[in-house]
Amino acid sequence: MSKPKKILKAPLRIAVTVLLLGMLARILQWPFAKELVIVGFVAIVLLYSIRFWKKSEKQFLDYVKLVLISCWATNGVLRMMDFPYTLFFQIVTGAAFITWFVMEGTAYFMDEDRHAKNSSLRIWWNIAMVLGTLSIVMGSLMKILQWQFANILLVLGIVMVGLYIVKDLFVVTKIDEQDSSSEEFQL
Repeated sequence: MSKPKKILKAPLRIAVTVLLLGMLARILQWPFAKELVIVGFVAIVLLYSIRFWKKSEKQFLDYVKLVLISCWATNGVLRMMDFPYTLFFQIVTGAAFITWFVMEGTAYFMDEDRHAKNSSLRIWWNIAMVLGTLSIVMGSLMKILQWQFANILLVLGIVMVGLYIVKDLFVVTKIDEQDSSSEEFQL
């Protein structure tokens, strides 16, 4: 049984990239950063809602994902508008994330036969994603401590994560068919 093709994948990735660029602009204190972040959050929640409603068979996990994305984006917009009462959305987002992780978690990254979906190219992209995420975390900590090179590390991390998110827009061939030599059997 094959998985149905996900709709609006490219626009959602572009919206996430806009959000990351807005966050980068906010950290670097560029003009219109707040507006860019709000546009990114609104685009994500609208596109994901459309994707959810177009889905023919909805399961409990689909509703959990919708609540997760909606509350996360609503919290983000309200925080950008300096609305002080966002604790409810943070709690619901946390509960939805824990529910998703318990129900699906790492199985999201496996195919139907319970094999890890890894190729050598995908492993390199995942390494870039981890390094980008670590770069964002370390750059944020360095920014809080007002250390030198914090902005450079943040920019590097956000660029790496942004490239990871939009990488599939520029890939012509399917990665799954290219290299299956590094797949592992998962129980």
